[in-house]
Amino acid sequence: MKVVVIGAQWGDEGKGKIVDYLAEDAKYVVRYAGGPNAGHTIVVDGKQYALHQVPSGILYKDKSVFLGAGMVIDPEALFNELQMLKDNGIDWEGRVFISDRAHIILPRYREMDKKRDAERKRPIGTTGRGIGIAYAEKAHRDGIRLADLDWAQKMAEFDGEDKAYLDKYRDRLISMRVDLTAKMHEYKDENILFEGAQGAMLDIDSGTYPYVSSGASCAAGAATGCGIGPHDLDKILGVFKAYETRVGNGPMPTEFNDSDAAESELCRTVRETGREYGVTTGRARRCGYLDLVALRYACRVNSLDSLVLTHLDIYDPMEQIEACVAYDIGGKIVTDFPAGVEDMENAKPVLKKFKGWKTSLKNIREYDKLPKEARDYVEFIEDYCETKVGIISVGYERDETFIRTGVWK
Repeated sequence: MKVVVIGAQWGDEGKGKIVDYLAEDAKYVVRYAGGPNAGHTIVVDGKQYALHQVPSGILYKDKSVFLGAGMVIDPEALFNELQMLKDNGIDWEGRVFISDRAHIILPRYREMDKKRDAERKRPIGTTGRGIGIAYAEKAHRDGIRLADLDWAQKMAEFDGEDKAYLDKYRDRLISMRVDLTAKMHEYKDENILFEGAQGAMLDIDSGTYPYVSSGASCAAGAATGCGIGPHDLDKILGVFKAYETRVGNGPMPTEFNDSDAAESELCRTVRETGREYGVTTGRARRCGYLDLVALRYACRVNSLDSLVLTHLDIYDPMEQIEACVAYDIGGKIVTDFPAGVEDMENAKPVLKKFKGWKTSLKNIREYDKLPKEARDYVEFIEDYCETKVGIISVGYERDETFIRTGVWK
């Protein structure tokens, strides 16, 4: 069985926790896009692990993980991350492999990335990790892949700091290098979990361009980034939060209005309770009402089989919650997600009110035991998006999760 987990919003939806949770029943976990700009937080027995390039399944000692062909690898950051895991008692050696088709980020790409964004008339708000530059070099056909590390002619193109950097990590990278397509064929009868990075609304093609990441964070990226065909993907899950967040610049129609006292306080509550600060950058995330227009679009464009709802517990103390069911753009009510940035920037959310449940969800492990008000909220989302919510998370810990619809079937 091949299961894909993607973010269904603008990233930071809790994919890391969900991949970690589902990995118990998987044999292998493959990350298929992005690089060290991603931040996946996992909490196990009160201990927090922040992963950036290593797939979330690494915390299970019997799982092997793969960094896919669609990723861009920062060797220095990767080996620092692996050392962090080792320091925390996670024996990763012999369990972490990298596709020979994955591209490498060179140190100078970071400054190039920051400089390019600073020079833009409309900055994107990049993390400055060199991700965009690495993908641009890949598109220009000037990048370097793990497969090229023992290609003498290619390596001769590098000198100075680039050469020294590649030489420093060359042998270690080669020792972890694999033909991912061959491995996926070898393991075709096993349970494999494919882990996305960022979110559907940051995909280079279907996201809010140009305020997007440079990789394929859509579900289709699992095929192109892992060396398999789309027919080999059995199920696609989309993770979303009970509210909306975004990091960096770009349109976000449901963002809380800081000039409104009530919304400003709501933003503070959601941000602090939900720990809405970037794992990679530490930046405070922009927060807002759940955007069902965008979520339904993500369901459609990614063929989501089911949704995974996280952070539902953040609303526990609230008398009332709201979600966006349409946009008002210049007096016109719009329910389909627009491509134009100007339309998105001018969109005002049309909000629907829901009664809060005013009780803790933290210890609930069955859907029928949720308060009626919480179930009403979930079922409205399902009806609006025409997609079942199959998994619900009510806390940060691995076990603060319950399944309504079986995944590995």
